[in-house]
Amino acid sequence: MKNPFRVNVSMILRSGEVRREVRRAEIADLFVTGSEVPVGTEVEVDLALAPVGQAVEATGTVRARWQGDCRRCLRRVAGSLEGVVREVFEEGHEEGETYPLRHDEIDLEPLARDAVLLELPQAPLCQEDCLGLCPDCGVDRNSGPCSCAPPPDPRWAVLDELRDGD
Repeated sequence: MKNPFRVNVSMILRSGEVRREVRRAEIADLFVTGSEVPVGTEVEVDLALAPVGQAVEATGTVRARWQGDCRRCLRRVAGSLEGVVREVFEEGHEEGETYPLRHDEIDLEPLARDAVLLELPQAPLCQEDCLGLCPDCGVDRNSGPCSCAPPPDPRWAVLDELRDGD
């Protein structure tokens, strides 16, 4: 099967012109501790490829959908990510510094993989003020108070009124 992220850059290197490339395909095993790109989801790479001497500079964005579990209440959450990239492809590349340019071809998949893994949330939240689960009974406190919560101490009522007034 042909790699959809492989791009022939011989014309870019010869002509000196910038070329836009948009590629979409699935990339396997994109996950971090708290989230993942679902199986079957395409990753989109939208780049401007420009010659820089005998190298090619790729500038643009990498986009994908992700899913995971809220770190506080364990609800399933999903979102989209967008990573901005500016990388160089060159012959005799330095590992971790640039990407390889071989036989006038570049492979955008490693660039896309790196960008997505850097953007995936390690500890996603369903909402910024998620209350999480009750540590005693396990009720989702976002849905309302649990039955095991102690009643409010009346001595603090005055302070609660001040807080609610703001």
